Amino acid sequence: MTPGEDKTIPETRRETGDESREPNSSIPPSTLGARPSTVLTAPALTVRRLSVFFGDNQALKNTSLDIAARAVTAIIGPSGCGKSTFLRALNRMHELTPEARVKGEIRLFGEDIYARNVESVTVRRRIGMVFQKSNPFPTMSVVENVTVGLRLNGIHNRKLLAERTELSLRMAALWDEVKDRLHAPAISLSGGQQQRLCIARALAVQPEVLLMDEPASALDPLATAKIEDLILELKKDYTIVIVTHNMQQAARMSDYTAFFYLGELVEFGPTAKIFTSPSQKRTEDYVTGRFG
Repeated sequence: MTPGEDKTIPETRRETGDESREPNSSIPPSTLGARPSTVLTAPALTVRRLSVFFGDNQALKNTSLDIAARAVTAIIGPSGCGKSTFLRALNRMHELTPEARVKGEIRLFGEDIYARNVESVTVRRRIGMVFQKSNPFPTMSVVENVTVGLRLNGIHNRKLLAERTELSLRMAALWDEVKDRLHAPAISLSGGQQQRLCIARALAVQPEVLLMDEPASALDPLATAKIEDLILELKKDYTIVIVTHNMQQAARMSDYTAFFYLGELVEFGPTAKIFTSPSQKRTEDYVTGRFG
């Protein structure tokens, strides 16, 4: 998708039988465990002139920013300002929504994720998502939840699945709590444990970017602290973009902060600057609690 092109998301973009696609994708199928060779001074995600529409309603307006690799970028703003709309555009989640249209360009380490010959499933392997409400598969066990993505990608080697299960649960700071009940139903875990299980499930396919839509909003303070500690640990290896309503959380955990208001990106920069000396009056008013 070229900059400025109005891209209505057609049904055929979600079907394997779209004969208009070129045989080779500009984003090759993700090799599990691979990491981009791009120098880390380059941004992980480059967003240019991004707009999102739902029918006649424009939810996001002409947004441009660079998201740093192996860092935490917080997206803040009042309810309905376009935070989650922006986040979901980063891995083509809007293709699942009728009447969604996207304009602009998003590149993952230089590769256009909306190119016509790029499969959405490939993008979502490379850019994982953790939602606001923990959503483990209720009929699956803990271990089945972790490995479901691997199995869908054709990995059935028991030794590899077991290794990836332990690695992912350790990375999600959950292994010690569930190692003796891996075959218990996932819904038997506490709310905080379920959310960390969902993070482990996303990590199991080894994405390059992890998107989090208010991952701790429904958790108690202790569970929230564990999620925050986990995010700070994960940023050593992953690029993380997190939507949050919690100003203290954004200030504590993020390296960069983007403030959205009424569908527009008002200000973006290092978190310390956004919270101590913002350039825009609206940013100052929001982070100091004068509105929102």
